[in-house]
Amino acid sequence: MRLVTRGDLDGLTSAVIISAVEKIDALLLVHPQDITDKRIEITGQDILANLPYHPKCGMWFDHHLLTDSNEKAPSGFKGRYAVAPSAARLVYDYYLEKDPSLKRYEKLVAETDRLDSAQLNRDDVTEPADYILLGYTIDNRTVLGGFQDYFRQLMDCFKTMTIDEVLAQPFVQTRVGKMRTEEEAFQTMLGLNSRLEKNVIITDLRKVDLIPAGNRFLIYTMFPEGNVSLRIHWGPQKKYSIAAVGHSIFNRTCKTSVGELMSRYGGGGHRGAGTCILPVDRTEETIAEIIAELKKNG
Repeated sequence: MRLVTRGDLDGLTSAVIISAVEKIDALLLVHPQDITDKRIEITGQDILANLPYHPKCGMWFDHHLLTDSNEKAPSGFKGRYAVAPSAARLVYDYYLEKDPSLKRYEKLVAETDRLDSAQLNRDDVTEPADYILLGYTIDNRTVLGGFQDYFRQLMDCFKTMTIDEVLAQPFVQTRVGKMRTEEEAFQTMLGLNSRLEKNVIITDLRKVDLIPAGNRFLIYTMFPEGNVSLRIHWGPQKKYSIAAVGHSIFNRTCKTSVGELMSRYGGGGHRGAGTCILPVDRTEETIAEIIAELKKNG
């Protein structure tokens, strides 16, 4: 079977558990919009994890909000769906019933829950360690470059290694080192390209040619008065822009359901975080609408 997931810690943890039980002979990392827009051919031999439902898939695991723009799985589908801290939690609970030996991944799943639902403390942001640190190295929003091979290497590591052993691997240390080396430049870039409008922290990176590597949650330490962030950056080849919205992890007063808001523009996500694609001809208009909605529910 082929496993189709996304390249973040939630996708990685899901992949580690699924591949420990199912015979996975191929892996494909995709963006959720690829599934929503049906740009990827999916068959009954595919397991989808941490991605929207596709009617042709063989199994499906996801935890994001279902909105009117989503395909809905029929009753009795194979897999599991629920609003949960992570997709990995659903994968873990589903397979643990069949294979109690998966209990060895309990800590990995718990820390994936924390990162994916942003239940983090200040030290997790400014001095990350263990699973949270590893999660940042595989998050494409950290801007560390290609992660396809990196993802596969980590999958292999978690078959036999502890988190300390994984973090000690040279290929992991390279990414950790880059993130730490560029952190000061990353914060400077955020300061130059961000502003606070009422409760909304707006970061527009479309004029930044080279984005340093850095932890996306640092923005909330720089603008503690804000309770929600909007980050705008280019998509591939600048064919469109991407809007990423997230509740502050320190000032938890935002009332907007981000996933529902993003679904109005063809995207999606959780209650506290989500993304959507901004077509070039409607980018500024859409940004203004999103900001207005975030201010209204501030």
